[in-house]
Amino acid sequence: MTGVLTTDHPAWHSYDDGAHARAVRTVSGVWVLAHDHQGLRVDCVEGTEDVKPSFLTTDPAQLPSAAPHALRTKLLELGTSQRLANPWLWDAITTAILRQVVRADQARKLYRAWCSTYGTVIDGPFGTLAVAPSPTEVLALTDDAFAAVGAKFHRTALQAAAEHYKRHQAWEQAAADDLVAGLTAIPRVGPWTAAAAAADFTGDFSIYPHDDLAVRTWAAQIAPGYPWPGKTDKAFKPLWTGWAGTDRTALHTLTLATLTWGAHAR
Repeated sequence: MTGVLTTDHPAWHSYDDGAHARAVRTVSGVWVLAHDHQGLRVDCVEGTEDVKPSFLTTDPAQLPSAAPHALRTKLLELGTSQRLANPWLWDAITTAILRQVVRADQARKLYRAWCSTYGTVIDGPFGTLAVAPSPTEVLALTDDAFAAVGAKFHRTALQAAAEHYKRHQAWEQAAADDLVAGLTAIPRVGPWTAAAAAADFTGDFSIYPHDDLAVRTWAAQIAPGYPWPGKTDKAFKPLWTGWAGTDRTALHTLTLATLTWGAHAR
């Protein structure tokens, strides 16, 4: 694999030697993904190898030409990126819900505690990894169980999502925009959560919530000299999407490359 690996998802663990690893579930089994100086390894550790995890490539050459020069220059230097298209829609929904109203570092800790406490725990090449508990397992948890890992606030959203997940086959076949609309039918899953989950699952970041704090934070660090709108200024999203116009590939590239700049392995 050339370029960089996008490691924005909280399942990615980083290690002192520069390695990264995460566990994922596909339709056929559980896989461990490990990336170090030897490259990327993908190994099935439970179930069968019938359905393998897949990676989507994003080329910074597709960045919108109207974007600020400083931003474009830094993102072009980053190079081509590879990002895992989350193979389990349920995990994508879970991750987006657990990101509600908490900072990124808190969401990462919460997600990992949630998975390691109630999900499937496996041994990876660098230590213990875990995947999220299934909808059925979530519905069996007591209220105290949610509170025990710091997910008391997220309990009703996770339970509602688990109840509605019976629709997942239709959701999985839907186009990205339609998936966002479908997920907003879940109580306590609003447009931001639905868009974040759908982008993670489909790999299409033209539908990502572009005024997300992570996008704004990394953009400001990449091009500190640009007059970015303040944190409470609603002008950021139209500014950001306006640079791409109607070109969805350009918008996808701009957003995902920015998120990759903030979290990647070379």
